[in-house]
Amino acid sequence: MEVTRIFDLPPRYKNKFKPKDDAVAGKEDGEWKKYSIDHYIETANNISYALLKLGVKKGDKIATITQNRPEWNFLDTGILQIGAVHVPIYPTISESDYKYILKHAEVKFVFVAGKELLAKIEHILPEIPAIEGVYTFKKMEKVKHLQELIDMGKDNPAPEKVKEINPTILPDDVATLIYTSGTTGYPKGVMLTHNNIISQVLALYHIFPIDETCRCLSYLPVSHVYERTNLYTFQYLGLSIYYAENMGTIADNIKEIKPEILPTVPRLLEKVYDKIIAKGRKLTGIKKFLFFWAVDLGLNYEETGKSRFYKIQLKLANKLIFNKWREGLGNNMRVIVSGGAALQPRLAKVFTAGQIEILEGYGLTETSPVIAVNTFEPGGRKFGTVGKPLKNVEVKIAEDDEILCKGPGVMKGYYKEPEMTKEAIDKDGWFHTGDLGRLEPEGHLTITGRKKAIFKTAMGKYISPEHIENKIVESPFVDAALVVGENQKFAAALIVPDIDHLKSWCAVKGISYSSYSEMINHEEVKKRFKKEVNEINKDFGAYEQIKKYKLMKEEWTIQTRELTANLKLRRKYICEKYKDVIEDLFK
Repeated sequence: MEVTRIFDLPPRYKNKFKPKDDAVAGKEDGEWKKYSIDHYIETANNISYALLKLGVKKGDKIATITQNRPEWNFLDTGILQIGAVHVPIYPTISESDYKYILKHAEVKFVFVAGKELLAKIEHILPEIPAIEGVYTFKKMEKVKHLQELIDMGKDNPAPEKVKEINPTILPDDVATLIYTSGTTGYPKGVMLTHNNIISQVLALYHIFPIDETCRCLSYLPVSHVYERTNLYTFQYLGLSIYYAENMGTIADNIKEIKPEILPTVPRLLEKVYDKIIAKGRKLTGIKKFLFFWAVDLGLNYEETGKSRFYKIQLKLANKLIFNKWREGLGNNMRVIVSGGAALQPRLAKVFTAGQIEILEGYGLTETSPVIAVNTFEPGGRKFGTVGKPLKNVEVKIAEDDEILCKGPGVMKGYYKEPEMTKEAIDKDGWFHTGDLGRLEPEGHLTITGRKKAIFKTAMGKYISPEHIENKIVESPFVDAALVVGENQKFAAALIVPDIDHLKSWCAVKGISYSSYSEMINHEEVKKRFKKEVNEINKDFGAYEQIKKYKLMKEEWTIQTRELTANLKLRRKYICEKYKDVIEDLFK
């Protein structure tokens, strides 16, 4: 069955793969609730019938604001197969962003997770004239519930109407409006077509060593194009998709369902690695020696060129040490897919050495998203790079090192922003990513920084802060870092300590404190951070080195707005929030 539109995926799943009770699953009240593909399709159809009954027409916008859940998939298909446009909105954005998006997109109906998220938007709804109704995924008093919509569809079946609309929905029609998380200014509505996303599915599905017998654990926001395209690809492959309860239950959920594949972002892998290392430090004697011997082997792993003696040692390390790492990830993990930000090469090496394969890729919302990805093909993977461009994507490096690309995944444009679209996609059809990089001799793409993030010091030197930040967060003592120094004589940094690691280190060193503030101001702690920064500086030229830094007293989170919904730094927001702190660094 040919797939040319997103809603072609569930029928293909039903026709191609053996029936199973867990095409998608989510956890409710401590129990996994599983849904077959038949239930999926039937529910999606009923949603379509109800939306038609409510007067939804081709091109109308319908928004969802929710954490990941199976019902999201049912609603997504129900919206798309009648030609409406799905506007998934992050559940963690500000009130002003909600107001802007709902108004800008002219949303007709909104589906909200439950009480907490409804409270964030209900008082702004009267200001948005296009909105005709609000439904919740969780049952609440005095608010319409998704089940009511499904029941409406059951009572008003319209299969012939859906069948009539179906051929009028073309691959080049807009399927979704995804508003970028907005590191600066208002969010931009990225118009992605059915073909944008399906072209990605067809370019990606063969790279994963998985099939219909496998399970995926999904925890990244399905409102983000990275996770969404992954999930469409997994449906193409016939996988069972399980949604994690929340960020805090990922480890438990992995042990429960033992997935073969996990899409993730580097931040989670960093935290997993830091926890493993923290446990290793608590070992004693020969156990501790063997643990760090294995880690050292892993950090020196390479795909080719290693001696026979190294390979024998690594085989032993996998039996003695890394087998416990694999157990912690359910013992079935065939591949972890990392995207959304730069992955430290050492993490890719050590996990791969431990037979936990990691494939790093790169892309943007505007490219649906994948531009390049590492693969298991001969010569397809190179640590420290984001892999080779997809076979249907062209990449070139501009004179100023900006990465430009062409391909079927490139967006139709920014909604209601023709001038902004012209800035992003030039007259020759090249999309300007805003990222800097280089193509390696073997064809792999290396990301070197973000064009807008680069700053010039008072000494006339250009610095790519992300390059330095990625090195700083390699330290187990560091959770996050922001490098600053625009028009200053030197580079400085705001450093967020890794609280758990720092507490553990203080306990080992016998350092007592009565508050977090007292802990980070302790002389021994300050000495340790100075040592860490000095070590990091060895990897950089004199003009790039961190001359001064400040240990932050608060963790940076999505909720406190230092991080975007896909865990990237909001550079502009952080600089404004900590303006006084930054100014003090340069006094």
